[in-house]
Order: sequence, then C-alpha cells, then structure tokens
Amino acid sequence: MMKNEENPEFLNSFLDYSVTILNKSPNSIKEYNYDLTMFLRFIKLHFHMTDETDLKEIKINDLTIDTIKKITLDDIHAFIAYLMRNYHSKATTRARKVSTIRIFFKYLSRKANLIDVNPAQDLETPKLDKRLPKHLSLEDSKKLLNVTCNEENRNCKRDYAIITLFLNCGMRLSELVGINLQDIDFGEYKLNVIGKGNKERTIYLNKACVTALKDYLAVRPKEGIPHDKKFSEKALFLSERKTRISNRTVENVVSKQLQAAGLDTKKYSVHKLRHTAATLMYQYGQVDIRALQELLGHESIATTQIYTHVNNEQVRNAVESNPLANL
Repeated sequence: MMKNEENPEFLNSFLDYSVTILNKSPNSIKEYNYDLTMFLRFIKLHFHMTDETDLKEIKINDLTIDTIKKITLDDIHAFIAYLMRNYHSKATTRARKVSTIRIFFKYLSRKANLIDVNPAQDLETPKLDKRLPKHLSLEDSKKLLNVTCNEENRNCKRDYAIITLFLNCGMRLSELVGINLQDIDFGEYKLNVIGKGNKERTIYLNKACVTALKDYLAVRPKEGIPHDKKFSEKALFLSERKTRISNRTVENVVSKQLQAAGLDTKKYSVHKLRHTAATLMYQYGQVDIRALQELLGHESIATTQIYTHVNNEQVRNAVESNPLANL
C-alpha cells in the first residue's frame, strides 16, 4: 500500500499528474511509486547522503529538488548497474524502471518546470532478449476446455466461460474480472472491456463464447449478491461468496484446470492463455496483424509482432517447398 507521506512532494506531484492527466491505472501508479522510491533511495546512497546501507530502510521524504537537479545520466546508469549487481534484475525489469525514470524526468523538466536539464533525455532502454511467448498448442487448448466441462466441478459453467473467453478473445486478467453484465451485447455478439490506461475497447464474440456465456448466465446467482464497493451486483463473474470474482480466484481456477488437463502450471498461466489466443488466431485464422493489435489492445504494433513467429513445422514446410528440394 502506498504511503504518500513517505514521499517527497515532487514525487507525489508526479503521481497525481500520472493519475489525472496521463490517466494511468492504480497498478501503474503503484509501479511508478515503487520504481521511483527505489531510485531515489539509491540516489541518497550514491550521493553519500545517508549512513544507512540497507536500501529498504533509507528515507526519501527529506529529498529536495536541489538534489534532483544534481542527477546526471551517469548516476542513472549507476542505478541500473546497481540493480544488475545487487538484485540480478532481468532486462525486462530494468527496462520498466528506465521507462518510469524517463517519464518522471520528462514531467519534472517539461511539465512542472522544476529542473532545467533532463538527465534522462538520452537514456536508452536495455536490450531485451527476443523470446517467443509460451502458448498452448491447439490440441492442449481443446484438452483444457474439455476437462473444464467436468460436471463434478460445481462451478463448471462459470469456469468454462472464463477459459473460453481467455482462449478465444485473448483478454487480460484484469479485463475479464472487470466485465459487467451491461458490457455484453448478445444482439451484436460483442462486449466492452476496460484495458490498460483505462481505455475501453470492443471485443467481438464468436459462437463458442456466446454459448458459454449464456450457459453460465443461466446458473449465475441472481439473489443475495451484496451491494459493495466492487459493484458485485453488476459483475459478470461471481465468486462462491457472490462477490465480484478476484484476480487470485481466476488464477486458481486456471491453475486447477491446467493441472486437470495434465499441463505444466509452472510453464502456463492466465497470461499464457492470452498468448495462446493470439498465436492460434494468427497461425490458423490468417488474422491481419493490425486486426490482432486492435483485438489485444496493444498501443504499439511492435508488441503484437511477437505473435507472428512461425513454428518448426512451418519452417520445415518452407524448406520442403523450395523448387530445388527434389533436384
């Protein structure tokens, strides 16, 4: 939980700006606060402004903007090196912190006019390893859906609808949990979700999704749903306590069904179902990459391009189809 009183005033101003102007989600704000708190603690250590050696114990609420004005690009590089040396941070983690620091200094220099020089102006993003996203095969996807239909599971209709939406629509966990009843339009075969940055987008439903949703709605509790701050009475998916289903519950549902299908829960997760949907649509559906970008809610098409990989069989077929293959 964020404690704003532990932050310097200029950091809280940046967080307020991120909420009100940049329209960042609560999760993004928490990440910004965590990354910048860590960075500013390092700055105090790096500038010999504290005798404390444990980074987590360093207080930053006494930092002034005069100290921030002294920070150079070399100091930021020293922080990134510190993350690698002391925390063995992955390139993706370092890249996120670099992004946060860039946005922070851009705010201080161009929006708040608190510093004259932006030390992060030429800050580069760490080179990321190009890894293909893990995903279920078509056969494993069918197996997962089949085991979820098990009538011994008293929540089988709900769980089947959840996994069907993940595998067919490629939505994020937070998007699925946030779906309300009024977001679904069965007449137009579509629903609206709130994605990253509180951006609303439309997801079109195929026959499998519509059928799964209608089957679930036929058994969804209609009475005894509390009026709470989660607006449970509006929620599509409910927990056994008849409140809006939580992220953790959905993760447990997916993990349980993956296990039942004999699939490795260390390798696959909720997010891997999103990867699966995107990969299957691209490989089997001949989906245009721009359409896939729109469906997944990616700001940059570069993010979507990770799904345009080809499998080994496609590579083999390409070689076999070479007109010189049989000479």
